[in-house]
Amino acid sequence: MGIVKNIAAIAKGMSITFGEMFKPTEVENYPDGAGPNRGAMFQERFRGMHVLQRDENGLEKCVACFLCAAACPSNCIYIEAADNTETNRISGAERYAKVYNIDYNRCIFCGYCVEACPTDAITHGHGFELASYNASGLVYRKDQLLAGTPARVGANAIYNIEGTGRLVPKPAQYSSGADVPPGT
Repeated sequence: MGIVKNIAAIAKGMSITFGEMFKPTEVENYPDGAGPNRGAMFQERFRGMHVLQRDENGLEKCVACFLCAAACPSNCIYIEAADNTETNRISGAERYAKVYNIDYNRCIFCGYCVEACPTDAITHGHGFELASYNASGLVYRKDQLLAGTPARVGANAIYNIEGTGRLVPKPAQYSSGADVPPGT
């Protein structure tokens, strides 16, 4: 009786396997797909490349409080603070991050920096193509992380010009906010 049950269980398992073998394969159309992610699909909670956000006035949200660097378990965030002046206003507070580097050689994408930020200045974007042949290319500077425009609800200003399906040029090209493409 036990042998018959074992043979029946194996036959049932093999029937499922053979049934799946002849079904068409479902794959994402990456890297040949349309849109800014070129066919790759992400969940809303995906933790990709970090984005330093701007406020509604176009000023940086980061106030150089160092809480993100303190919360980081891999010590991959380096910040140097500087004071805002009346003539040179970078952020809405007294200080701003003069230098903000993230070393993606060490980053584990845990999200502790995002949770620790009191001003919601740092967020995870959906940038996923971070691979490099050179380790020094994985240290991202402030101009590479800074959003070109203030983020809107449901849109990531770094990776999508809404409605066009095109990638936005690198943030360093319009870090001043003057050369922002239309529609962002």
